[in-house]
Amino acid sequence: MTSEESEEGTSVESELGGCRPMRADARRNYARLVTAAREVFAAEGEGASMEAVARKAGVGVGTLYRHFPRRIDLVESVYKIDVDELMEAADATMALEPWEAVVAYLEAFVRYAQSKRNFLNELREAFEKNPDLRLDSRERIDAATDRVIRRGQDEGVVRTDVHGADVTQLLAPMCTSATISPEQTARLLPLILDGLRKISVTEPVG
Repeated sequence: MTSEESEEGTSVESELGGCRPMRADARRNYARLVTAAREVFAAEGEGASMEAVARKAGVGVGTLYRHFPRRIDLVESVYKIDVDELMEAADATMALEPWEAVVAYLEAFVRYAQSKRNFLNELREAFEKNPDLRLDSRERIDAATDRVIRRGQDEGVVRTDVHGADVTQLLAPMCTSATISPEQTARLLPLILDGLRKISVTEPVG
């Protein structure tokens, strides 16, 4: 048995559906690997190697493959963490004024969606292999977006003829398109926000 095997044992069985909980060292390695994968995928895209992820995480390749036997397993884990962070961003907007919350959440959504551009094909493969992953994530994202938008509508700062799903359908293709640069997205987002904002019309005095 190698030192890596003795450190983690079979703790990864829990993450893969077994009954044993992951030990503390295995949990740390899992988190380091996912964090490293996000950085490596962002920098190198679909050409990033698993070895590069392991090096970035500071663990051996054997440790990586015990947590993620297939590359697609790692892609799924990165995606799940990204969705979780977007949900946290939606929760955090509740402390802001309604319109500021809309702006902050859509900016967070743009960052989330743009981060998928470099491994979009692999993510589509993951969705094909696990349709529930896409369905569950879309439902969570649409619900979070709708919550932010509805709050703005209730407070009279967002037009009332749109739903959260409308907004995500508008933004997602723009963020993941290879023909639209991040600079263009930064210019287009304010236009979308302007379209969402409810303008108060006042009668002229006199």
